[in-house]
Amino acid sequence: MTQQEQQEQQESKLFFSRHLLEWYHQQKRDLPWRRHRNPYYIWVSEIMLQQTRVDTVIPYFHRFIERFPTVEALADAPEEDVLKCWEGLGYYSRARNLQHAARQVKEQYGGNVPNDRDAVFSLKGVGPYTAGAILSIAFNRPEPAVDGNVMRVLSRYFLMEDDIAKGPTRIKMERLAAELIPEGSASHFNQALMELGALVCTPKSPRCLTCPVMEHCAGRLAGCETSLPVKTKAKPPRPEERLAALIEGRGAHAGRVLIRQRPMSGLLARMWELPHWPAPPAEGAAPGARLADAAAQDRLRRSLVKAGISARPSEHWMAAEHTFSHIIWTLQVYRCREEEGLPLPMPLAAEGLAVYRAEAAAAVTAYSLEGASANGAGTASSDIGEAGMTPSRGADLESVLLTDSIVPLEVEVFADGTENPEDMGAVRWINREDMARYAFPNVFLKLLNSYFDVQEGRKE
Repeated sequence: MTQQEQQEQQESKLFFSRHLLEWYHQQKRDLPWRRHRNPYYIWVSEIMLQQTRVDTVIPYFHRFIERFPTVEALADAPEEDVLKCWEGLGYYSRARNLQHAARQVKEQYGGNVPNDRDAVFSLKGVGPYTAGAILSIAFNRPEPAVDGNVMRVLSRYFLMEDDIAKGPTRIKMERLAAELIPEGSASHFNQALMELGALVCTPKSPRCLTCPVMEHCAGRLAGCETSLPVKTKAKPPRPEERLAALIEGRGAHAGRVLIRQRPMSGLLARMWELPHWPAPPAEGAAPGARLADAAAQDRLRRSLVKAGISARPSEHWMAAEHTFSHIIWTLQVYRCREEEGLPLPMPLAAEGLAVYRAEAAAAVTAYSLEGASANGAGTASSDIGEAGMTPSRGADLESVLLTDSIVPLEVEVFADGTENPEDMGAVRWINREDMARYAFPNVFLKLLNSYFDVQEGRKE
């Protein structure tokens, strides 16, 4: 690069920083986390904004801060309460990591979000972008905060054709972003960069004519702004067909449906859902094809039996999708009727025997599914009384419950290689009012609300 080219590039950088800040002060959105520099609020907002639109986040941010106004309040809350407050935002590991990190801040820094780079990086769930955002926005430290919006802006303005999906490109972008930060203006400048990418330099159909830095944008001048940034396409998520059981209670459980808690770790850990299992591939059909209705009901019935659930599929109710970064679940949901005859599996963790004795007397002679096993995180022991559990005929109630160990179901494999029902976890019979006590992934929240809407409409 010649001396003249270097000079022109430097002038372009100065133009960019100066005009971007001027634009930001005039056009910035009034967002709740921008009204002060509370590091905790900024941290919460940045975690929520990962993979989520601003207009979606705003009401969740208000509710979250109202429920957990300080680091200490979040650190001390039951996980179930945190997940319930996060319900609907998705990517629930964000909420768990945020609470874990809040406990780190409480224990190691007295509840004050640290302003040291290494300390912020040590917090669970905090990567380079989030660390840079917290340090720059809350503490005005000259740290780059490079997300997708920022990489798109920089790629276009400086005509950078590096693949932004690659690590070296991110490092290069971070160095460039750091060079652009005007002295003493890190907080506003980084927010301005993000704002420009969100409002003007959008992924499709960028609004170049309203851009404050259009005059020196190399990508626009070269006529390739819409083809930038360069990004290798990610591997598409793998489709997975699943059979779900919406089990309608009878008798004491009339008006309720059965839900289960997911395992303690892994995908959607400890959240609540309708029981569901992988569907075997349709014989002779293309991959991902839906199993014939009769075959699906038969497989679901077998799964329910092997899980020890006394219910039988009656009809296909609806289909629903849930998308993860690596999997797309297509749920074929079947209405099922609770039946007498089969007991619920042994509890995965023992209930307190003293509590159980006080509540279980009425359940001893009942042999149909009666709900509940282990106390999940944040659930009250009174659940036992509302939806008790009875073992099979002749079983000794005290011997079932006098254990501190976890008793998992056996996992078998069908002849076609599909896995037998997953660990059932804790289970509950719930009505609509009970839903407020449990955290559900979005797809199950919508399914349950749709079901109860229909039931309430029939009553009217």
